Amino acid sequence: MKRPRVWNIKMHMLILIVVCIILAWATCFIRPVIGYIAGSLVLAYGIYLLVRLRKINRHIRGMLEKIASQLDPAQQEMLSHFPLPCIAVSVSGEIIWYSSSFQTNVLDKRELIGQPVSILTGVSLELFCQKEVSLQIGGRSYHVRGFHPGDVSIPAPGSGPQAGNGDDFYLLYFIDVTEIERDALLYRQTRPSVMLIVLDNYNELMQKAKESEKSRILSAVDTLLEEFSNKMTNSFIKRYDGEQFMMVVEEQHLEKIIESRFAILDDVRKIETGGIPVTLSIGIGRGEKNLAESESSARQALDMALGRGGDQVAIKNGTLYEFYGGVSKGVEKRTKVKSRMVANALSELIQNADKVLVMGHKFGDLDCVGASAGMATAIRSMGKKAYIVIDREKNLSKTLIEMVKSDGNHDLFIDPDEALFSITPQTLLIVCDTHTRNLVESQQVYERSKTVVVIDHHRKMVNHIDNAVIFYHEPYASSASEMVTELIQYMGEDCKITSVVAQALLAGIMLDTRSFAMRTGVRTFEAAAYLRRIGADTVVVRKMFSNTMDSYQRKSRIVSNAQIYRKCAVAQSDFSSDDMRVVAPQAADELLGIDNVDASFVLYETGGTINISARSMGLINVQVIMEKMGGGGHQTMAATQLKGVEMEKAKQQLFESIDDYYTTH
Repeated sequence: MKRPRVWNIKMHMLILIVVCIILAWATCFIRPVIGYIAGSLVLAYGIYLLVRLRKINRHIRGMLEKIASQLDPAQQEMLSHFPLPCIAVSVSGEIIWYSSSFQTNVLDKRELIGQPVSILTGVSLELFCQKEVSLQIGGRSYHVRGFHPGDVSIPAPGSGPQAGNGDDFYLLYFIDVTEIERDALLYRQTRPSVMLIVLDNYNELMQKAKESEKSRILSAVDTLLEEFSNKMTNSFIKRYDGEQFMMVVEEQHLEKIIESRFAILDDVRKIETGGIPVTLSIGIGRGEKNLAESESSARQALDMALGRGGDQVAIKNGTLYEFYGGVSKGVEKRTKVKSRMVANALSELIQNADKVLVMGHKFGDLDCVGASAGMATAIRSMGKKAYIVIDREKNLSKTLIEMVKSDGNHDLFIDPDEALFSITPQTLLIVCDTHTRNLVESQQVYERSKTVVVIDHHRKMVNHIDNAVIFYHEPYASSASEMVTELIQYMGEDCKITSVVAQALLAGIMLDTRSFAMRTGVRTFEAAAYLRRIGADTVVVRKMFSNTMDSYQRKSRIVSNAQIYRKCAVAQSDFSSDDMRVVAPQAADELLGIDNVDASFVLYETGGTINISARSMGLINVQVIMEKMGGGGHQTMAATQLKGVEMEKAKQQLFESIDDYYTTH
C-alpha cells in the first residue's frame, strides 16, 4: 500500500481552509453575524493548522533522527559529520531527509522536509543517477550526483533515512564548485592572445609623403592603437618595426573586440592622407597553450590576412581560421623587386630540374591556360623540357589551346595521366592561377611532385598549398598572366616568347580585368605594353571573347531570369548546355550593367552539382560571400560548387550568405 505524502496532507489542508473561507464569505450575505463568527473561527483554525504543520515537520525530522540513532556510533558519527551536503528523496520525489551540512550550507537553515525535490532542483531523479548535474542554488554552483541503494553500494551516511525498505529512496550528494568555476572562468577570461598588427600599405604611404605628413600619419596610427589598447586592462602594445606592432590582450577583451567587428579597421581607414587610405592587417593567435605558440599562430594568421588582400583580421584558433573586414581593394605594390627575386630563384630551380610541368586549375580559363602557356614556352626557350598538364576536353580555352599548338607547340599539352607517369624526383611542378590543393587540375600530379612552385593572384584560402618551395602570391595583381609576364622579363636573355604566346597572356589579362575595366594597376598596363611590343595582336585577342549566336541567346535567357535581392542580381539557369561554364560567367558580367546592382550571382547545374558564379564592381566582396558557401576567389570575381543540393536550396543558402554579409559588413 502506498504511503501518504506529507506534501499531499498540506495541500488537502490548504484546500479545506479555502473552502471554509468561501463558505464563511457566502454566509455573510445570508446571516452577517453568523458569517463574521464563522470567518473568525476559520481564521483561528487556519493559524492553528500552520502551527501544527510546522510541528509535523519537526516531528518527522525527529523521527528520522531517532531512527538514525539506532545505528552504531561509527555510522552515527559519519552521518552527522559527513562533509558533503546530501539529501534522501523518496521514489515519488519527496524530500524525506537531509544532512545538517545540507541544511546549513545549501538551504540556509530552511526546512524542506516533505517538499517535492523539483522545487529545489527542477530535474528528474533518474537524470541524477545517469550523470552529474550542475545546479545553481542560492547564488552558488553545485555538481549533484544521485545514487539508488538498489543499484550501487552507498556510503554509511545513506543508512540514516532507511526507515523501511532500503530501495525506495535516492541519495543526492551536492558538491560545491562555486569557487572552482569562478577560478576556471577567471582563467579562461585572462588567457593571453597575441595580436600582430601591420600597416600593410606603409611603403606606398611613405614614398611621396612629406616628412611632416609621414610624422602626422604615423602619429595618428600610434594614437589610435594606443587608445585601442588602453581600453583593455592588462594588455600592452609595442612597435617592433616601422610599420609592425605586437599586442597582447586577454580573452575577455578579445571577445568584445570580435563583437565590435574590429572597429579599429574603420577608425584607421578614416585617417586623412590626401591619397592612399591607411589600412591595417591583423593576425591573432588564439586559444594556444602558451605565448610562444600564440605568437606563431598570429604570424600564420597575419600571413593569411595579407594574402587575402590586407585591410582585414585573421584569427587562428587551433586549425580553424576566422576572418573579419576585407572591404578595401588590395593596394598595388609599385616595386618589382619581389618579381626579380622570384624570377632568379625560379630560374635556378628550372636549371636543376630534368623537366618542368606547368599545371593550372580545373576547367582552365584563358588566364589559367595563358599563364601556363607563357611559363612553359619561356622555359622551353631556355633549353629545358616543359609541358602543360591539362584535361584537353574539360576546359574553357579550347580555342586558345589550338592557337598555341599551331605555333609549333604540338606536344606542349599533355593529359594528367601521361604527366603522372613521367614524374621523377627531379621534376619541377609549377602551379599557375590557383594555390588551393583541391582545385588543381590533378591532385595526383601535385602529390607525386617533390618540388612545387605556386604563382597565383587569388586571395589566400585556408587550404592552400603549404609545401611550395616558392609561393609567389600577389593578391593585388590583376591576373596570373600579368605575374607570369613580369617573371619572363627577369628570367634571363634566353627566356623569350612568341607573339602567339604573348596573345595568350594578353587574353588572360583581359579576361580577369574585363578588358582593363576592373582591378587594373600601373603594372597591369606595363605588362600589356610589353606583350604588345612582342607582337600581341589585340584584334586576335578580342576575337577569343566572341560568342556564337546560340551562346549569346543562352546568355540573354539567363539574364532575363534575374531578380534583384539587396542590390544583388541573382539569376538561375533553367537549362543546360555544353558551354554553360562560359555562358554563366558572361551572364554574371552582363548583370553588373544593371542600374543599382553592386554584385551578380548566376546559379547553374552541371552533373548533379550546383555551380554559382559571382561578380561585383568592388563595392561588395563576393569572395567573402562565396567562402561562406565553401568557395572562394577574389573580391570582384568568385565562385563555389554545392554537391547534393537542389537548386532552390542552393538559392536559399545564397540569400542567407548575402544577408550575413550585409549584417557583418
